[in-house]
Amino acid sequence: MIKILSTSFLMLLMLHFPQQATAEVYKWVDEAGRIHFTDSPPEGKKAKSVNITPPNTYNSPSADSIKNTLARPTGVTSGKPKVIVYSTTWCGVCKKAKRWLRQNKIAFREYDTEKSARGRRDYKKMKGRGVPIFKVGTQRLNGFSPSSLTQALRKAGYNI
Repeated sequence: MIKILSTSFLMLLMLHFPQQATAEVYKWVDEAGRIHFTDSPPEGKKAKSVNITPPNTYNSPSADSIKNTLARPTGVTSGKPKVIVYSTTWCGVCKKAKRWLRQNKIAFREYDTEKSARGRRDYKKMKGRGVPIFKVGTQRLNGFSPSSLTQALRKAGYNI
């Protein structure tokens, strides 16, 4: 019983105090001028001990740096829903609508219903029949009307 306890104690102690494996590395030059690195100095040659830092080391971040990183603002406005515009490049009304959104400083994401895979997929899923289509959160607007879009944006919490 005592032997088991003492063995367990020694193993536990070894786990808590790991030994570092270190090896000496020597650098020397042979008669032909070639540089060699060996783990023991050659006999009759002048060798210099080389200090090598351990490879693949990693210093973990401190708890404070993690806390500061997580506390940083992300730039994502969580209070307002996203505005998405489904459009095409040739649509004049789409261009006018996007210009109106930019002038009113409304951030939006645009999907081209002809060139973008996601735009095509969403357009088909919504059973779209024309462009532009606006999604403000869960609200959907077909076509562009400044008054309708203003009303939907205000309902979603935008100051416009």
